[in-house]
Amino acid sequence: MEETSYFDGGILQLIGYRILGFIVTLLTLGICFPWACCMIYNWETKHTVINGKRLYFDGSAVQLFGLWIKWVLLSIITIGIYSFWIGISLKKWQCKHTHFC
Repeated sequence: MEETSYFDGGILQLIGYRILGFIVTLLTLGICFPWACCMIYNWETKHTVINGKRLYFDGSAVQLFGLWIKWVLLSIITIGIYSFWIGISLKKWQCKHTHFC
């Protein structure tokens, strides 16, 4: 018997989460960006099934906030050069906190 992999999230939910994350990030001048990321990552993983096993995300905005401050400071110190590594660092952090149920 072959296990199936699928994503069962809907486009309207995704749009709603992204709009909410954008508004909160904008209103807090970027301070709540880690919260918005965690909210979207949690939604994405909650709706993902791989080989019949649902994923879950256990990262928190507080954990990400410390990294976010470090990344911003390193980007300022290196005149933006470090910003090229932020995307991959964020993806590594996301994967580290994504698990099978």
